Amino acid sequence: MSGFISIEGIARRYGTGPAIFQDLWLSMSQGDFVCVIGHSGCGKTTVLNILAGLDAPSEGAVIVDGKEISGPSLDRAVIFQGHSLLPWRTVLGNVAYAVSSRHRTWSTAQVNAHAQKFIDRVGLTGSEHKRPAELSGGMKQRVGIARALSIEPKIMLMDEPFSALDALTRGTLQDEVRRICTGTGQTVFMITHDVDEAIYLADKIVLMTNGPGAVLAEIVDNPLPRDRARTDIHKHPLYYGVRNHIVDFLVTRSRAFNTTGHDPRNVPVVRPTHALT
Repeated sequence: MSGFISIEGIARRYGTGPAIFQDLWLSMSQGDFVCVIGHSGCGKTTVLNILAGLDAPSEGAVIVDGKEISGPSLDRAVIFQGHSLLPWRTVLGNVAYAVSSRHRTWSTAQVNAHAQKFIDRVGLTGSEHKRPAELSGGMKQRVGIARALSIEPKIMLMDEPFSALDALTRGTLQDEVRRICTGTGQTVFMITHDVDEAIYLADKIVLMTNGPGAVLAEIVDNPLPRDRARTDIHKHPLYYGVRNHIVDFLVTRSRAFNTTGHDPRNVPVVRPTHALT
């Protein structure tokens, strides 16, 4: 396979048990925003950890920008469900710590100026000197997003980053992430259980069957316009076609998926076309 990110036949198993997932092939272009959906136990987070270099596949390889992943790298930033902030550092200190890891020869002034740019970008101007204990859950995740963006990674990896937030905060952060990532052309690989979140954020939605032995079943090519707005997406004539297709997969087809004749190197790309009448 060819692409900016190329997942080539990876599988992951522990001991002599069955593989959590097997023979996964997926290609992503630079600037793609991809969401992965599947039931718990299909190995979504394990795939993300392999992309991050935090885990290794039992079989296969992952190639990013022409190089095989062999461990963690500042080219790949991870945002987890929890904020994972350093509690003794301020907002500025947490982001600056990441910046100084990337740019080891920069002065303190250069590091802080660069960090401030991304703090401003996620709407935390004025909170630079607060520590995590003084921040709301949404603000903590904003710091995590600023920290990840500040190292200007080739790939942003997100593992259900908004799942623990209230609906209003979650929506606001989704808007921020979409605005930033589409504006900068950031390549994103994100795990979610939220169908509406995937439709709003992603260019492509990857559907995984149930584990163990999970495979990639389909890639849904999101037909909604790239400049879509949250308040308008449910009005789009193809919105419910996309949503119903994904929900039907999760409710019925993910469990009963027949791998007979399924070519893992040629996962079907689906573009729902059903419009409301």
